[in-house]
Amino acid sequence: MREEDLDWAVYHRIPKTDGITVEGLVAATGFEPGAVTASLERLEHHLLVRRSGKTVRLLSIQESLIECQCRHTREDLPFVIENGVIRATRREE
Repeated sequence: MREEDLDWAVYHRIPKTDGITVEGLVAATGFEPGAVTASLERLEHHLLVRRSGKTVRLLSIQESLIECQCRHTREDLPFVIENGVIRATRREE
């Protein structure tokens, strides 16, 4: 199976309102744990999901856009997001 097809199948098994564990995704998809973990790493890299602890959840469009902006304009932003916490950056004048 192509990575894109695997990612699509895994992404669509994550509930829209709550998170799910990796074990839950393995059971729901029937794929090997290593394949599901690799898929989640790709989905997280592409800012579609977030893993916190054992739970995986979908990112909203707004969260994904903010994360994208932070990733690509990190030096210009007056804030950073670390583990879901927004912190002001210190600027030297």
